[in-house]
Amino acid sequence: MEWLANYWVVIVALICVVVFIACNFTKKNIIEFLKYAVSLAESDLGSGTGQLKLRKVYSIAVTQFPVLKIIPFTVFSKWVDTALDWMNKQLETNSNVQNIVNGGGL
Repeated sequence: MEWLANYWVVIVALICVVVFIACNFTKKNIIEFLKYAVSLAESDLGSGTGQLKLRKVYSIAVTQFPVLKIIPFTVFSKWVDTALDWMNKQLETNSNVQNIVNGGGL
């Protein structure tokens, strides 16, 4: 028990590091999933429907990752912006992605 009292700060720090690493991996997984969800929303709703697509992506993502309900929507929106940047680059450079998004066949 004395050992625990002496090293509680180290233990708490290690737990914080592990939680940070786990959250970082989860964030990367969520952003990868958002790339798919953004493509699906673009395919379904087309251009010019930004806020509606954002809500659709949120609905899809919360179904897949319920933990997103506790994340502020502004943070989620920034993650979607990251996925949108990726999708826009893909649409500019990859004709297969263009066909999928424009043709509605994901």
